[in-house]
Amino acid sequence: MANQHANLLTAIDVGSAKACVLVAEITPNGLRYRGHGVTESRGSRKGIIVDLEKAASSIQKAVEQAEDVAGIPIERALLGMGGAHIRGVNSHGGITFGTRVREIGRDEIRSAVDKARAIALPADREILHLLPQEFILDDQPGIHDPLGMMACRVAVRVHIVTAVSSALQNVVSAVNRAGVHVDDTVFEPLACADAVLRADERELGVCLADLGAGSTNLIVFQEGAVAHSAGIPIGGDHFTSDLSVGLCTPIVEAERIKKFYGNAIVTLIPEGNEVEVPSVGDRPSRLLSQRTVGEILEPRARELFELLRDNLRQSGMLELCVGGLVLSGGASRLPGILDIADSVLRRSVRLSWPTPLAKMPASLAEPEYATALGMVFYAHRARLARGSQDERWSSKLKAMLVG
Repeated sequence: MANQHANLLTAIDVGSAKACVLVAEITPNGLRYRGHGVTESRGSRKGIIVDLEKAASSIQKAVEQAEDVAGIPIERALLGMGGAHIRGVNSHGGITFGTRVREIGRDEIRSAVDKARAIALPADREILHLLPQEFILDDQPGIHDPLGMMACRVAVRVHIVTAVSSALQNVVSAVNRAGVHVDDTVFEPLACADAVLRADERELGVCLADLGAGSTNLIVFQEGAVAHSAGIPIGGDHFTSDLSVGLCTPIVEAERIKKFYGNAIVTLIPEGNEVEVPSVGDRPSRLLSQRTVGEILEPRARELFELLRDNLRQSGMLELCVGGLVLSGGASRLPGILDIADSVLRRSVRLSWPTPLAKMPASLAEPEYATALGMVFYAHRARLARGSQDERWSSKLKAMLVG
């Protein structure tokens, strides 16, 4: 049984709408589905824990569901992190040996990386990831593994993903209270990319935007490396809240109307369609034009992608996203949202359909589960990098920096 547990990978995705736990098993033929659990998320808002006990209870229920399906206890997991508080920054650093060339060893590589990560961070922030982009030997860029090469100077460019310390620690505490030890944390779009992005997209330049309930997180790949990451404080819950206020209906009813009758483009809704809208209190329901729903949703959708466009433009990333935009997350399922993204960003847009696990229920092969699936792929890749048989330094370094 202990050996069987060693071959299991568990991912926990705690969002504002749902808590999802996914268990996969490492087999000689790759990863295989073992079980999952999904519960309504409580105690979390906009990617931040606002009630620790409620959040822990939601996570515990999802864990118990996954345990029942998998038939094993869940003791450890990889935890996904997201939210509007996420910030990314590019940095570089290096060391010079003098005028004579010398062989680059492990200590030199580590010193260059230490120089690159030595940036001033606000007191409330901590580094979530240190992701290598390229090494530069003298004036030669684009080097992935400088070990054993000769140069007078070695430098490295890195992308650093940071999170607010308290937000990070509160999610970890909620998972711990649910009886699960957190082995590691991962920025959710970074993991999601393992399930939805193609190698040619990463090379050409692509933005992956995870449209969650409380916020939207994005990551940009260029020439195969992470070039940018950020959080935007708009998600699916904001669409629901707008409907609740605009239609004077309870939040639960607004969510139902959004799912069944929502469209981000008013003109795609037939003029004669009507929707029954429950009122608040004891007032009777009303029949309203379905186009009224679209008139509320469309401005919010445009605002979201205008903020995303401005974020990419200000960071110099918009022109680099030649491969376009890939959308994941539950909010990406809103009809018409791909067209809004296309019209605002002027880039090709597609919905993410995650790579499935063997034996996985078809219901999980959806954009809203792309992050959880990506997390088990990410965990598997990191484990392979750390445990490679030859244990080359470059493999160790990559596992350390990515993990």
